Amino acid sequence: MFNSLFDQVDSIIVRDPAARNRLEVITCYPGLHAVWIHRVSHGLWNLGLKWLARLLSLLARFLTGIEIHPGAKIGCRVFLDHGLGIVIGETTEIGDDCTIYQGVTLGGTSLYKGIKRHPTLGKGVVVSAGAKVLGGFTVGDGARVGSNAVVLKEIPAGATAVGIPARILHPDLPQSVDSKAKEYFSAYGITPNIDDPVSMALKGLIDISLEQEAKIHALEQALAKLSDSPAQPSGESSDAKRDLGALKEWLKE
Repeated sequence: MFNSLFDQVDSIIVRDPAARNRLEVITCYPGLHAVWIHRVSHGLWNLGLKWLARLLSLLARFLTGIEIHPGAKIGCRVFLDHGLGIVIGETTEIGDDCTIYQGVTLGGTSLYKGIKRHPTLGKGVVVSAGAKVLGGFTVGDGARVGSNAVVLKEIPAGATAVGIPARILHPDLPQSVDSKAKEYFSAYGITPNIDDPVSMALKGLIDISLEQEAKIHALEQALAKLSDSPAQPSGESSDAKRDLGALKEWLKE
C-alpha cells in the first residue's frame, strides 16, 4: 500500500517542477486527494453501495473542486495537475501515467444508459487545460490533447489533437510511454517541432500564390514586349494585360 502511495507521489514530483518534496505533495495537492477519495468511492460503487459512493464523491468535489464519478476507472500514477474544474464521467477509463490539467471534461454525448458514453484514455496521455474530450472513443497511448481543444473522435497513439473541433497532428515523439519517453514530457499537450495542419495548408497556398505572382509578372513583361510588335493587334495585348491584372488581384485576395 505504502509502495503504491510513494510511487504515485514520486511520479507527481517527476512531472511537476513546482513539487519540492513528498510531504508537500501529500498535503497540498488536491488532485492527489481527489484520486485517493475516488479509490474509496469506486470500491463502494463496485460493492453496490452506490448512494454512499456518490455521497463520498460529492464530498470530494466540495473539498478539491474535482468531480469524479465513482463508476470511473482510474489507473496508476494518474496526475490531476491543479485539478480545479475537472469533470470525469461515469464510464471513463483512464490509463496509467496520464496527466490531466485543470478545467478538463471527460464527458459523454449520449443519453442512453448502459452504454459506453465517456472516453477511454490510454497510457501516458496528456490532456491540457480546458480541453473537452466527449464521446465513447479511445485516445491512444502517449497522445496529447492541446489546451481548450474539443475532441469528438478517436486520437491515434502518439498523436496530438488541437483546435475546435480538434484536428489530428502527425506524431513526432517516441511512441513508447516508458521512462525514456518521460524526457520528452510536454506540459499542456504542447508538441515541439510541429505545426497546425490548417496553418501549414495556408502557408502552402501563400507560397503557391507568390510563385504564381512571379510568373504573372514575367508574363506581363513578355506581353509588354510583344505589344511593340506590329504583328499583334493592340487590342489583344491590352485584353491580355487586363486578364492578367485581374488574376493577380484575385490571387492577392
